[in-house]
Amino acid sequence: MSDSGSKTILAFASGLFIGAAVGTVAGILFAPDKGTETRRKIAEKTGEYKDEISEKIDQLKGDIEEKIAEVMPKEKKVTK
Repeated sequence: MSDSGSKTILAFASGLFIGAAVGTVAGILFAPDKGTETRRKIAEKTGEYKDEISEKIDQLKGDIEEKIAEVMPKEKKVTK
């Protein structure tokens, strides 16, 4: 995949994720629940999103390391 294609996919995925998070929070805030229930829901969703973000970062880190391994030479040859 080309570098610009990867950036486009990453930008789209990021936008989709951020949009889903904002939509979820807005839905919770405008729902007719008690304040304590709303705060509980926000805390719960925040924890879920934190876990998802951590997983995505780990996956992205692995992908970057893989790309670097493809680009970098396997062994450095020392000539004398």
